[in-house]
Amino acid sequence: MKRSITGRAAFLPAAVILALGLTACGAANEEPAADTDTEAGAETDAGAETDQELSGTIAGAGASSQAAAMEAWIAGFTSEYPDVTVNYDPIGSGGGREQFVAGGTDFGGSDAYLDEEELPQAQERCAPGELIETPTYISPIAVIFNLEGIDSLNMRPETIAGIFNQEITNWNDPAIAEDNPDVDLPDLPITPVNRSDESGTTENFVEYLAAAAPDAWPHEVSGNWPVSGGEAAQGTSGVVGAVQGGEGTIGYADASQAGDLGTVAVGVGEEFVEYSPEAAAAVVEASERVEGRPQYSFAIDLARDTTESGTYPIVLVSYHLACTSYEDETTANLVREFLTYVISEEGQQTSADAAGSAPISDSQRETYQAAFDEISAAS
Repeated sequence: MKRSITGRAAFLPAAVILALGLTACGAANEEPAADTDTEAGAETDAGAETDQELSGTIAGAGASSQAAAMEAWIAGFTSEYPDVTVNYDPIGSGGGREQFVAGGTDFGGSDAYLDEEELPQAQERCAPGELIETPTYISPIAVIFNLEGIDSLNMRPETIAGIFNQEITNWNDPAIAEDNPDVDLPDLPITPVNRSDESGTTENFVEYLAAAAPDAWPHEVSGNWPVSGGEAAQGTSGVVGAVQGGEGTIGYADASQAGDLGTVAVGVGEEFVEYSPEAAAAVVEASERVEGRPQYSFAIDLARDTTESGTYPIVLVSYHLACTSYEDETTANLVREFLTYVISEEGQQTSADAAGSAPISDSQRETYQAAFDEISAAS
């Protein structure tokens, strides 16, 4: 699997998110969640001991796919810990991995797990500790379209691939009509809309096409759109706007941005599955962990070609990167507690409410928590 260099276009400008931790820090002083009389060495939520009250600043950077969720996570966390500031710069997956590996940030966000070149560099950065790599943000990618009077269509993987490869060019094509016998399909040209910029959304979408319909999608997996022609637009908002502004248009976008557009129920085995947080989470559960990775790397190869009932295979999974060892105790405590909040039931629900993401399972939460509990200061 190839990695994208950039993530999706930011839902929010970096300055907004960078300022959020500062704003929350100043605004939440009236009711601190932490007991101000806490003794040094008290137990934290993660079960690890700290020698100080939770305060200070940490910084992360990376995938813009997490921007809306990260804003919500920062707001929720700093409302509980008003003396803490968390900054996150949604510069894209590649930039986030690069900064984390170089030691420029305390944690990172990435729409793909570290590749063979990045992995040893990250392990070296985390020494004498170990790398932590957790897929903690799960977001379905919707296939969106604009056809008057039609809200949903069934499409098999080969049909979706044929449309975006510009082999299926009309909405009443037999390949579409066969799986939608009760829909009055118009005699109208199909206008596919793709991302013009390199993106994690594109990479995850074409990775699905390559795995689920290899005969109909002969292109290399990449964050850059491989088919010329059609219509191209910048960022998620650009694609959604282009689909909304046209007639007979079809595109792909983060499901939380689908709005009132029609959406595709994807063929999985013998059924057609609409996107939902539950169906997106189910395909992650059905996916296998990548072999030969470090102890706390929970990288997965998504089961894009699954036939398991109730799974939605067009998903974007975004990772959080951290280390088990940091130079100072303050940073270690803050990273540990912030990531603990991210994977908590409250944190995952906050992300679902803000970004339409799929909450991780209880078993995933337990597994990732064991890794976060190992975060401490280098001795």
